[in-house]
Amino acid sequence: MSVPETPKDGGEASRSASNTSTLAGYEGCADEYAETTAPKPEADDQPALVELLKALEPGSRLLEIGSGPGWDADWLEERGLVIRRTDGADSFVQFQVSRGRQAERLDVIGDPLGGPYDGVVALHVLQHVEREILPSVLSRIAAAIRDGGVFLLALREGEGESADIGSKGNEYYVALWPRAEIIAVLAALDLGPLWSNSFEGREGRWLTALFRKGLPA
Repeated sequence: MSVPETPKDGGEASRSASNTSTLAGYEGCADEYAETTAPKPEADDQPALVELLKALEPGSRLLEIGSGPGWDADWLEERGLVIRRTDGADSFVQFQVSRGRQAERLDVIGDPLGGPYDGVVALHVLQHVEREILPSVLSRIAAAIRDGGVFLLALREGEGESADIGSKGNEYYVALWPRAEIIAVLAALDLGPLWSNSFEGREGRWLTALFRKGLPA
């Protein structure tokens, strides 16, 4: 699979209408989203976070893309990891700041990611990146992970593209990815699978997988 050209830093001009609509929807629902999710990781994500802990040393530094309310980051920090909390929606950043956490806005499509990190976490967020753009985003993520570091990912599993409609009528773009295809994309970036799990969750079937940089696929 060819990798599209990576958008330039600060790439709002390269952001599509569907990406913009998705971000606008999240800007208006941070409080509602936080209220409908318990102040802890969702049960479906617990096994993945446990596997992540097994793969890292205490004190490891991670970039979290799409932190949302920050429940996962809280759980990981309580267990000795250091998390850089980021989100594309300023409403989620401000929600975390309001409860005493440090968070920052990050556009994963165009902004510098920093690093190298011991790992990157992107749970239930990259499905909103358009199919033709995601390989280049994954390439940027792989470059931000040190050799031997890990990447924890959750994506909607399936074929094609769709749109979810939020409670306020906002449209959220969703790309579906077959398991074999996303693993092949990441293998080409030197990220080999350590663990994976497919399950039926909110809004469909999800693939959650943990990868290590430098591990053969």
